[in-house]
Amino acid sequence: MKYALVTGGSGGIGSAICIKLAAMGHHTLIHYHSNKEGAQTALNTIEEQGGSGELMQFDVTDKTAVKDALTNWKSAHPDNYIAILVNNAGTSKDTLMVWMEQEDWSNVIDTNLNSFFYVTSSLLQDMVINKFGRVINVVSLSGIKGLPGQTNYSAAKAGVIGATKALAQEVGKKKVTVNAVAPGYIRTEMIKDLDEKELRRLIPVNRFGTPEEVAETVGFLASEGASYITGEVININGGLYT
Repeated sequence: MKYALVTGGSGGIGSAICIKLAAMGHHTLIHYHSNKEGAQTALNTIEEQGGSGELMQFDVTDKTAVKDALTNWKSAHPDNYIAILVNNAGTSKDTLMVWMEQEDWSNVIDTNLNSFFYVTSSLLQDMVINKFGRVINVVSLSGIKGLPGQTNYSAAKAGVIGATKALAQEVGKKKVTVNAVAPGYIRTEMIKDLDEKELRRLIPVNRFGTPEEVAETVGFLASEGASYITGEVININGGLYT
């Protein structure tokens, strides 16, 4: 059994990823910051399906909180390590840059980009020492194409994409792979106010995606079968932008 950590595990995509990894036989750490109810719902589903997991709470933008939480977990599990990390925690504060406040920029960069460094750097050494690891970053169409009103979000996700490609080259020899998935329009709370009927005309498959479809790709990247895939960004967008 491998241990897997999913940051932002209480949200729509995060919960689906947690459930998928647990179904693959991994003990899944479901991270949350404030949405304990969502995290607990995911854990209940995992346990109902015969899997195992636990909740883990910390603020991904607080480097001290991240370090303390992961150090405490390691102390309680001296014979194990977190072999699979899914950096999924994120937030958006959309507005045109001409109106954007410093706080809107900083909060999005901290949550989406800096958290990647805080969490990954805390777990990477164990992956390298044990000569197995999977780092999977949930990015976005915004980080590839850029979207108006999302200069902050696009910058953060593009930063993670660059870090994915660089880190993959650093740790590949140690059998640690680093990849990213870039969802397009996925039916979650984040896009609940968007007009699917209007937007789906832009999507070749003519619909929004589901969190489970993202989770399937993440599950594959976490598997032994993906050992020769690293430094990649896989689009999950129904053909919206390639």
